[in-house]
Formats: sequence, C-alpha cells, structure tokens
Amino acid sequence: MAKVEKTQRKRVEDVFSALFCGAVAGAVAKTTVAPLDRTKILFQTSTMQFSLKTAAKLLVKMYEENGIRSLWRGNSATMARIMPYAAIQFMAHEQFKNLLRQNSQSTKPLKSPGRRFLAGSLAGVTASSLTYPLDLVRARMAVSHQEDYRDLIQSFRALMRGGSILRLYHGFVPTVLGIAIYSGISFFTYESLKKNFTDGEKKRDLRLRERFFFGALAGICGQSTSYPLDIVRRRMQTSGTLGGGHSALGLTSAIAQDYGTLRSTALHVISSEGIRRGMYKGLSLNWIKGPIAVGVSFTVYDLLTKFIRET
Repeated sequence: MAKVEKTQRKRVEDVFSALFCGAVAGAVAKTTVAPLDRTKILFQTSTMQFSLKTAAKLLVKMYEENGIRSLWRGNSATMARIMPYAAIQFMAHEQFKNLLRQNSQSTKPLKSPGRRFLAGSLAGVTASSLTYPLDLVRARMAVSHQEDYRDLIQSFRALMRGGSILRLYHGFVPTVLGIAIYSGISFFTYESLKKNFTDGEKKRDLRLRERFFFGALAGICGQSTSYPLDIVRRRMQTSGTLGGGHSALGLTSAIAQDYGTLRSTALHVISSEGIRRGMYKGLSLNWIKGPIAVGVSFTVYDLLTKFIRET
C-alpha cells in the first residue's frame, strides 16, 4: 500500500513539475524571439513580398516610430497564451508518452517511431485546443493599431462585439492541422536525437549546447513542414483587422475579403501571390526565429525538469 501511494504521489509531482517547467520554458522562448515573431506575422498577413532585408527595415521602422516596446507588442497576449499552452503541451507529452509506452521508465517500453510522433502530435493538439482563443487575440494584437487592441481584455471585447463565441475559434481548423504536424515532428525529432545519442556506448547526460542544437533542428523540421498551414491560419485569424495596422508600417493589407474556410483561404493566397511567395512567405525568417525558440524551449524544459526532480 505504501509503495502504491508513493508511486501515485510521484506521478502527481511529475505532472505539476511538467506544467511549471513547460510554462517557464515557453515564456522564456517566446519572449526571446517576440520581435521576430511579430515581424513574421505582419508579413504573413500582408501582400508585400518578403525578404530578410525588408524584414530588418520593418523592425527598424517599428522601433523608430513607436519605440522599443512596439517590438514586443502583443507579447502580453503571447504570455497569457504560451504559458498555459507550453505547460499543457509538455505535461500532455509526458502523459501520452506513458500511455503509448514511449518512456524509458514505462513497463515494457516500445521502440516505435510512429508512437513517438503520435505522442508529440496529440500533445500539441491538446494544448492548442485548450488555448486557441488566446492565440487568436495575440495575432490580432500583433497586426492592429494600438487604439483598436490596446490590451488583452479590450481585444476580447472587440473580437466578440456583434458576434458569437464561435468568433473565438476562427481559423481553428488549419491551426489544429498545422500543430499536429509541427508538434509531432518537433517532439519526434528531439526525442529521437536524444535517444540515439544517449543510447550509445558512452552513455552520458547531454550538454547544454547539444540540447539546444537538437531542439533547433527539431524546430526547423517541424516548422518547415507545417508552414503553409501557419500562413492560412494567420490570414483567417486576422481577417478584417489589418487595414490600419499594415498601412502605418508601409505594408499593404492582405485582407481583400473575409476569409471563411481553410480551402478558400489557401486558394486565395495561391491565386493572388503564388505558392512560393504566398504559402512560404517569411519562412527564411522562421528558420532564424524557430530554431532559437524551440531550442531554448526544449533546453529550458529539460534542465529545469532535471533540477526539480533531482532536488
């Protein structure tokens, strides 16, 4: 009986430690790349052709016109979303790994790449489903005028004005499809690299730079694969809010219509901007931002979890 109680207590402690460590990891990672993230969203939701040089000019223009804080505009909404999102994602991943017998501590663990991908995919879908309205509001804050969406509460009020609660889930379908691919590939790549490395003859703990490198590589793989769905979801999320926010920064709004479905949005982007320039706009910036964010996130989570569970 005592052994059972001890096991149950440890499981509860592991859940709470995963929630805490995931929240901290997500907050640190997203704050680190917030200016690049906002720049990416502005291009994703405009018709201007993307280049790294143009993105750099946009960052400078935001700073010159609105100050350093403008580079982190919408970060309060990002924190309100990313902390519960990352907490749920990392905790859910641990639980799905146990359920699918992918933990080394599991009874008779299975070496299954498919299950490893499924655990990451389900974790991302679970977290995204529970925090989606915050993601929607964050996107609108990033691209709008300050007077339109000054803070999180006003943004929710503006979004709900004259509509139903379903407005809080506009763009949900491409988001869930994208996160299923992105999260599955990211966790699969990171866990596979760690497993292959630590299962060698000279078994040892990973160094800091190794954790970051594996996380960065996982981010590149995940985001490159799911990027077109990220474009579609951003267009749908920010539909009808972009005119002033883009023109103030010298960008032309991409919202010539109210995007309704995943299919119609994707077809409109492809027909008006092409596949490469439309569906992959800003991808090169994501190759800078994504690896940093994912590398930091996985590294902070692993180190913080290790510290807490060994203390």
